[in-house]
Amino acid sequence: VATGMSQFVRFLLTGGLAALVNSGSRYLLETVMPFELAVIIAYLFAMVVAYFLARRFVFGKTEAGIATESTRFAIVNVVGICLVWITSVGLARIVFPAIGYTWYADDIAHAIGVAIPAVTSYVGHKYFTFGDRSV
Repeated sequence: VATGMSQFVRFLLTGGLAALVNSGSRYLLETVMPFELAVIIAYLFAMVVAYFLARRFVFGKTEAGIATESTRFAIVNVVGICLVWITSVGLARIVFPAIGYTWYADDIAHAIGVAIPAVTSYVGHKYFTFGDRSV
C-alpha cells in the first residue's frame, strides 16, 4: 500500500479514477440504453476498477482473501449505487426539470450522484471490506 499521503486522500484519488470510468462508460452505454439503466451498469464497471485500486493503493489485502473482500466491497457498494441512482435520476428527472435547468443536466446530475457516496464508501471499506488498517 502506498504511503506518504493520507489514506482518505488516496481513496478519493482512486475513487476519482473509478468515477472517470463510471462517467465514460455511462456515455457509451447511454447510446444503446436509457440513462437510468446506463447509470447502474456504469457504476458496476467503476466498482470493479475501484475495488482493485482500493486494494492495491489504499487499504491493502486482508487475510480474508479476494472472495470475501470483493463480496464485502459489493455490499458496501449496494448502498453507494442506491445513493448514486437516487441522486442522479432524482436531479435529472425531477429537480432539474422543476427548476428549468437544462445545461448538461444528465451529466451534472450524474457527476453529483457519483460524488455523494465518497464518505460513506470510505468508512464502509475501511472498517468492513478491508478491516481497520493503520497506514
